[in-house]
Amino acid sequence: MTKTAKSLARSFVLLMIAEVLFNLSGFVVQTGAGRILTPADYGRYGLIVSLTIMVITLVGNGIPISMGKYLSEIHETKPEMVPVIKRIGWWLQLIIIIVISVIFYLITPGIAYLLGDPTLIPLFRLSVFILPAYAIDSYYFYYLTGIHEFNFQSFLKILRSIFRMTIIIALIIFFGLNGSVAGYIFVPLLVFLVAWVVDASRISRKFPKFDKTLHFDWKKMLEYAWPVTLFMIFYQILISLDLYFVKGITHSDYLAGIYNSAFLIGQIPYFLFYALTIILLPSVSESTSQNDMKKARDIISQSLRVLIMLLVPIVILLNTYAGSVIKFIYGAKYLPATLPLEILAFGVGCLTVFYILSFALNGAGKNKIPMWIAFGGMLLNATFNYILVSRYGIVGSASATSITSLLIMLISMVYTHRYFGGIFKKGELLKMALAGLIIYLLSLILTSHNLIFFIWSIILVAIYFGLLYLFKEIKESDLAVIRGLVKFKEKKDLA
Repeated sequence: MTKTAKSLARSFVLLMIAEVLFNLSGFVVQTGAGRILTPADYGRYGLIVSLTIMVITLVGNGIPISMGKYLSEIHETKPEMVPVIKRIGWWLQLIIIIVISVIFYLITPGIAYLLGDPTLIPLFRLSVFILPAYAIDSYYFYYLTGIHEFNFQSFLKILRSIFRMTIIIALIIFFGLNGSVAGYIFVPLLVFLVAWVVDASRISRKFPKFDKTLHFDWKKMLEYAWPVTLFMIFYQILISLDLYFVKGITHSDYLAGIYNSAFLIGQIPYFLFYALTIILLPSVSESTSQNDMKKARDIISQSLRVLIMLLVPIVILLNTYAGSVIKFIYGAKYLPATLPLEILAFGVGCLTVFYILSFALNGAGKNKIPMWIAFGGMLLNATFNYILVSRYGIVGSASATSITSLLIMLISMVYTHRYFGGIFKKGELLKMALAGLIIYLLSLILTSHNLIFFIWSIILVAIYFGLLYLFKEIKESDLAVIRGLVKFKEKKDLA
C-alpha cells in the first residue's frame, strides 16, 4: 500500500469522524426542531432552511472551492503564493457576499408570494443574515482544504457540531421558528472567529508573508469558480425542488413538513460520505496538475469502491426499516412519511454517487460536465415533480426525485469511467449487488416496528460483509487500509 493511499485513508477517516459528528448534530437539530415545532411550522422551517442553503451555495462555495483547488496545487511547491491566492479569494468572496445578500433581500417578497404565503417574508428577510455568516465560514473551510490542514478542519467541524446542538436547539426552545433562523446566523460566525484566530496565530506563520510583488490572475479563479458555482446551485435546486413543489401545489405546510422529514432521513448516505469530496477534490487536482492520471484514477477508483460497498447496505436498510427509523427519529406523528422515504432511500443513494463523482471531475478541471448534468437533472426533476405531485402528492415527489437521481448518476458514471479509464469493475459491482439483494430479501423477513430493527440491521450488515468476504471481494488492500488506520491510531495514542 502506497504512502499516498495511507495518507488519503487516514485523512478520510479523521474527516469522516468529524463529518459523522457534524451530520449527527444536524439530525439532532432537525429532529429537535421537528419535535419542538408543529408539523406545519416544521414545514416552514424546511422551506426557509432549504432556500437559504441554495443561496449560500451561490455565495459560499464557488470562490472558496476554486481557491482551495489552486492552493492544493502550489502550497508545497510554491508556498510564497499561498497568502496571495488567499487574499484574492477573500476579496472576491466579500464582493459576492454583498451583492447576493442585497439581491436576496429585495426578491424575498416575490418568492413568498410565489409560494402563496406572504407571512414567510419576515422569516426570509431574517434568513438573509445567514448568507454572509456561512460565506466567510466556507471561505476558511476550503482554505484549510487547499493547504491540507485536515486536522484543524476536523476540529472546526466538531466545534460547529457542538455549537449547532446547543445554540440552535436553545434558541428554538425559547424563540420558536425565529430562534431557529437566528441560530443559523450565530453558529457559523462563532466558528469563523475561532478559525480566524488560529489562522492568524499559527497556520499563516507556516507560509511566507504576503508579497505585493507576486501576482495571481484573479480571473483564473473566477473562470474555475463559475461552473462549480452553477453546479452547486443546480444541484441544490435539484434536491430542493420537490419540497417547493409539494408546498406550491398542495399549499399544505403539514405535507411539506412530512416530506421534509422523509428527505432529511434519506440524506443519511450523503451526510456520511460528504467527507470524500473534501479529500477527492484537492487530491485529484494535485494529481492531474502533475499529469499523473494513473494516480488520480487509483484515488477515484478506490474511493468509489469503498463508497458503493458501504452505500448498498445503508440504502437497503433505510428502505426496509423506513417506518421504524421515522418513528425513532421524529415520532409517530411523522409516520405518513414512510412510503416517500422508502422511495427516496434509493434516489438519494444515487444522488450521493453523482455528487462524489462530480467532485472528482471538478478536481480534474472538468467542472463544466457536472454543471451540465446537474442542470439537466434540475429541469428533469422539475418536470417530473410538476406532473407527479399533482397526481400522487408527496409519493409522486419522492418518485420524481428518485428517477431523476438514477439517470444523472448513470450519466456521470459513464463519463467518469471513460475519462479516467476503467475506474469501475463490473465484477465488483455485481458481487456487491448480489450481496445487497440477499440481505434485502432477508430484511423482508426480519421486519419490525420496534427498536429491535437496530439488532436486525447489525446482523444484516454482518451478513452482507460476510458474503463479500466469501465472494473474495474483501481484498488485502482493504485490510491493509484498516491495519494502517489502526497503527495510525496507536501512534497518536502514544504521542
